[in-house]
Amino acid sequence: MVLTDFRAVYMPYVLRKQENGLYVVLNRMYKPVGFATLDWVNYEDYPIASKIKGIGPKTAKKLSCENSENTDIIYLYDDSCTPTRSAKNMQVYFKKLAILAKLQILI
Repeated sequence: MVLTDFRAVYMPYVLRKQENGLYVVLNRMYKPVGFATLDWVNYEDYPIASKIKGIGPKTAKKLSCENSENTDIIYLYDDSCTPTRSAKNMQVYFKKLAILAKLQILI
């Protein structure tokens, strides 16, 4: 995987809940979306975590490529269903982004 892959840097791969209950949205490199680096990133050093209203087990299951109700870590895709691999994978991914787009960030 290279940092020149737009999807790997700028598109959500996983939502990871932090100890404080806030979520960070990470790219394929496990960096905040948009961070094009292989360097270690402390999520706490950046204002990237948010409280996302509406992520319960049912929503997690709809978002999860593993069909999991786990709300602590939600993988939107994995190597077997990478969105750029096929039109079908991209459609599935876009449906997940549509679900995310309707959720609210609480301030």
